[in-house]
Amino acid sequence: MDNCIYLYNFTGSLNDPIIETCTNFQTHFMRKLFVLILIIASTFKAFPQGFLPETVDNSQKLCASFGILQGGGSLVGADLEVLVYDRIGLQAGAGFMGYGAALNIHFKPVIKSSFLSLTYWHQGVGDRYTQSMFGPTFVFRGKKWLTAQIGLGYALEQGPAWPEDREQPTVMLLYSIGGYIPW
Repeated sequence: MDNCIYLYNFTGSLNDPIIETCTNFQTHFMRKLFVLILIIASTFKAFPQGFLPETVDNSQKLCASFGILQGGGSLVGADLEVLVYDRIGLQAGAGFMGYGAALNIHFKPVIKSSFLSLTYWHQGVGDRYTQSMFGPTFVFRGKKWLTAQIGLGYALEQGPAWPEDREQPTVMLLYSIGGYIPW
């Protein structure tokens, strides 16, 4: 067998292939493609020998976040975070019709970095209390001011403002977007 794939035109002779693809061509092409991918991938982290990592400013230990669904899932709210250890932060917040708290684990030892959060959201107050949720979220913090959060909340309690004709789901999407100011 010559390791080729043949496509035949059935209106003519079976001995005359229209298209012939050999594995030698495929192997040669795959080798070139693999080498090209390696060259491109190696250029992403190429640094000169004298490269020094940027210094980390960890003097900032406080951060205020504000925006839509901030402060425990409030319609509009704010949070205050304190960095208590290198990568561990405690957060509390409130806003229009809600409050919340969180334990944050930062990816870098600075308050301006993104983090994973174990979050409690209490949406509503008094007769307008809707629900309480608890769950993990990922919080993105941009280099300058943008912050966005997404995660899952497990329903702990249903309040009197929850619609009677709807059943409360056990797991819900938690999200927020806004800005932040470290100091």
